[in-house]
Amino acid sequence: MERVELADSLRQGQALIQQLEAESGVTLTECYQCGKCAAGCPVAFAMDYTPRQIIRLLQLGLGEEAIKSHTPWLCASCQACYTRCPREVNLPRLMEAVRQEARRRGVIKEKNVEIFDRAFLDSVKRYGRSHEMGIIIQSNLQSMQPFKDVMLGPPMFFKGKISPLPSKIKDVANVKEIFARARAKRGNKH
Repeated sequence: MERVELADSLRQGQALIQQLEAESGVTLTECYQCGKCAAGCPVAFAMDYTPRQIIRLLQLGLGEEAIKSHTPWLCASCQACYTRCPREVNLPRLMEAVRQEARRRGVIKEKNVEIFDRAFLDSVKRYGRSHEMGIIIQSNLQSMQPFKDVMLGPPMFFKGKISPLPSKIKDVANVKEIFARARAKRGNKH
């Protein structure tokens, strides 16, 4: 009978958990699994694990499973879970830390979310605010879905909800400086 060594796996799992806690500022043991986060999450129906289950995976040292999940990519960071939590566990921050770790490892489950994030940030960097139509066009083209939701555009345009032309804030240079500082701090190229 071959002996299975779990100590290395457990140590690696614990190191990941400590890293995620440090990056997010969330202490996983604060969550006592009441389920209010999952009950209030507007996108839980589409997730493979509910927000509560992601925390439980991490509490059990199963960080790899959480990183490979679709859930962090579907989290809208709407704060519904955080506002409902009796222990004030900042789940959106934790989900962001899990997404960042997945990016570092090249495990991106929702490619279109990554494309949309990039389009949104490019828009904010360029104009100092989001240009919705530009974001939609850029993300649709990059995700190879050029006609996705195309029929939603005209009604939104005629109701004044989107504009074909972007508007800039007065001092875009300040926004670009914020991006430059963030890039320098993280060592990112984007």
